[in-house]
Amino acid sequence: MSTVKSDARLNFRLPMELKTTIERAAAQLGQSVSDFAVSTLVRAAREVIREHDVTELSDRDRDLFISLLEDADASANETLSAAADRYKKEMV
Repeated sequence: MSTVKSDARLNFRLPMELKTTIERAAAQLGQSVSDFAVSTLVRAAREVIREHDVTELSDRDRDLFISLLEDADASANETLSAAADRYKKEMV
């Protein structure tokens, strides 16, 4: 039995066919429908968040990005400097 305090709820309706499918999948994994639903929803939610938060670069773009970071002659433009200042203020 779980020792985590559950104090929030999600309620939704779905077609009986989908409920039956979910019950079957949960049973095949030896989970309750609630545990299966929570683990599946959390996994999907984390994937959506990861896809939103992570930028994947092509090899060409990665190489260009690295070369720009390593460019000793490069200097920040006004927009980048302002963004850095805002970041510093928010993080302090």
